[in-house]
Amino acid sequence: MKIFLTYLAILFFAGTVYLQDVPSFQIARLKYNGGGDWYNDPSSEINLLKFVSQQTGMKTKPEYVFADIGSEKIFSYPFLFLTGHGNISFSDAEARRLRKYLENGGFLYADDDYGMDQSFRREMRKVFPDQKLVEIPFTHPIYSSVFKFSNGLPKIHEHDNKPPQGFGFFLSGRLCLFYTYECNLGDGWADPELYNDPPEKREAALRMGTNIVVYSLTN
Repeated sequence: MKIFLTYLAILFFAGTVYLQDVPSFQIARLKYNGGGDWYNDPSSEINLLKFVSQQTGMKTKPEYVFADIGSEKIFSYPFLFLTGHGNISFSDAEARRLRKYLENGGFLYADDDYGMDQSFRREMRKVFPDQKLVEIPFTHPIYSSVFKFSNGLPKIHEHDNKPPQGFGFFLSGRLCLFYTYECNLGDGWADPELYNDPPEKREAALRMGTNIVVYSLTN
């Protein structure tokens, strides 16, 4: 299934227009403090962006780049990817910056690579103390923006024999953060020799990743 999108990466942050290598779409890995391995599997975004381009016709820039949560660089990217196994820690200033990013049109996709769930939830309470992460129903368009996942997220790697779940924050009706737990989509995007996942699992991970990207850009 192919769709064709015209994408102009223009972001509006606090009344300012930021341009990102128009017309190519790029994902930035979010670098955070606390000791967690935010940098793991750098091939993940590259492979996802190649797949997105093949499946949708969207122009992408399949490179591994990162943006430090402590810098203004995060505002140069419409889509941030956060992952890891260990501890995450946001300072008050970093939490305010991430909130500003999300409130002004940015999108954050976070994937628990096993072991970051507790600290991620704790730190996101600093970002949105007035909200709780809510589970996203399978009927939400993020599960069908390109490829249909009627039963929710695919299970790429097994950890604690729990079903995969997707959670999020909504701002004025817009899903601005999508968080996957017990799922490991990012591992499914990585180079195949790293985990030797069956081709059908990698395909499912890449398809769901495409859904997340397309949803973020069209909502």
